[in-house]
Amino acid sequence: MIEILSSILASDVLNMGADVRRMQDAGVDSLHVDIMDAHFVPNLSFGPAVVSALKKAFPNYHQDVHLMMDNPEKYIAEFVKNGAGAITVHAEIPGDVKAILQDIKARGVKAGVSVKPRTEAETIRELLPLCDLVLVMTVEPGFGGQKFMPDMMPKIRALREMGYKGQIMVDGGINAETAKEAVAAGADALVMGTALLKADDPAAVVRACKELGE
Repeated sequence: MIEILSSILASDVLNMGADVRRMQDAGVDSLHVDIMDAHFVPNLSFGPAVVSALKKAFPNYHQDVHLMMDNPEKYIAEFVKNGAGAITVHAEIPGDVKAILQDIKARGVKAGVSVKPRTEAETIRELLPLCDLVLVMTVEPGFGGQKFMPDMMPKIRALREMGYKGQIMVDGGINAETAKEAVAAGADALVMGTALLKADDPAAVVRACKELGE
């Protein structure tokens, strides 16, 4: 089964609720919320208040929160309190990633680790037992609308060869065509931004991507 997540980074901030509702009607499974601190990545985005607002407006919609931050350990409790259903942190941060993943799981939400394009799969081998999901970035994180990097596909295959049976998510330049490569490599969750939000028929895009897992 392929999970489709809509990235709110691609939404119109002044009409985010309408965009989320449109994605929900199109069959999107979950929301992907990118939190950027302007340090770990060269961009600044949302905070816990957005997660809280989305939770109030769409209480049954799972929120996958991706913390692109140098110090995510300081904000785990806040994001859980405000409605995060899954929290992903980066393998490249200076903190104790293992301890952070344990903290996330102890709070009753799914825990994930993300790797930038230049980070090898082997780097996170010892973290895999703690991960409900692994997020493989298929662009350099920080900005939406970038071109998909097909040379990230061997990383997905490597994770499966290590025996990882959890969810492998891909984020960056994913559309109906690049999704085929990602799923063929072993991914089973697709984060989509502009390919969905700007599609004439987002429901058709969702159906095409879900069929890849059948």
